[in-house]
Amino acid sequence: MNDNKKTHWEHIYDVKTPEEVSWTQEKPETSLNFIHSFETDKTAKIIDIGGGDSKLVDFLLEEGYENISVLDISANALERAKNRLGNKAEKVTWIVADITEFEPTEQYDIWHDRAVFHFLTEENDIKKYQDLVAKAVKEKMVIGTFSTNGPLKCSGLEIKQNDETSLTSTFETNFEKIECFTIDHKTPFETIQNFIFCSFNKK
Repeated sequence: MNDNKKTHWEHIYDVKTPEEVSWTQEKPETSLNFIHSFETDKTAKIIDIGGGDSKLVDFLLEEGYENISVLDISANALERAKNRLGNKAEKVTWIVADITEFEPTEQYDIWHDRAVFHFLTEENDIKKYQDLVAKAVKEKMVIGTFSTNGPLKCSGLEIKQNDETSLTSTFETNFEKIECFTIDHKTPFETIQNFIFCSFNKK
């Protein structure tokens, strides 16, 4: 695992509250809408990549989804989510891993990634991600990144902006695009970040 990356994110989740980081959403409407649109049953295997202490898992549990995994490089982030969920946390598979080193032992019906992929700025890391999703995704994938109208950095780190063309071409070998759209995310401190979200079918 990249120690510098891990140290960076452990520190962020150690010192900042959800109200002090840009990605916090009280209810992740866009992500939930994508998952609902796939019309999978409640036993579908769903993984939230870079889930951190996102509340997506809370809403999925509340809706009765039974096979949820949450992956993040930061153990501190996942501990926050576990503490918030209390006993419900036992229903979730928690994975501490750098996405570029993740070795899944199963396939996922739905792969959801909001704001991890755009941190992969090196070609070799993007290639690792392409290979990973080709192997790990069984049916559907959702990728959300900063758009070409979005920020150039997040949490002090460089990111790679995307648009519909770049995301579609990145994954076209193994995935067929369902839909893409941009959306403004309002941060807890009232700034606006423009995201692009794309959903895909596994070929």
